[in-house]
Amino acid sequence: MTIEGVLETCLYAADLVAAEHFYGELLALPVFARESGRHVFFRCGAEMLLVFNAERTSTAAGEVDGVSIPLHGSRGAGHVCFRVPEAELGVWRERLANGRIAIEAEVRWPRGGVSLYVRDPAGNSVEFAPGSIWGPATLD
Repeated sequence: MTIEGVLETCLYAADLVAAEHFYGELLALPVFARESGRHVFFRCGAEMLLVFNAERTSTAAGEVDGVSIPLHGSRGAGHVCFRVPEAELGVWRERLANGRIAIEAEVRWPRGGVSLYVRDPAGNSVEFAPGSIWGPATLD
């Protein structure tokens, strides 16, 4: 029995239009699905980034083919780290600056690699880093 990776990551935002602009337009993640006021989902390589409005998903269950989806939601800032090639960190710095997104922190890790941290419109911590920050077993 093996866990092969993380299939989806969830963040929460009250303003899904702002979230869609940040992730869909600024970061160029393709929108996979959206439901106004409830969620917007983005394709991120082989994984999914799900952005939910916790006001809705923590109080009203969703439904798929007659099966209720359990309530879920979170309050406060979440975190996501996007794996990017280390050679492209300069391109990301420029893209973020052009989008008027301030880099909150730039961390050089003891195992190697550099992380860039920014905030999305909902205040979630968004990191850009090469897989090498976790050591040689991680793919880049």
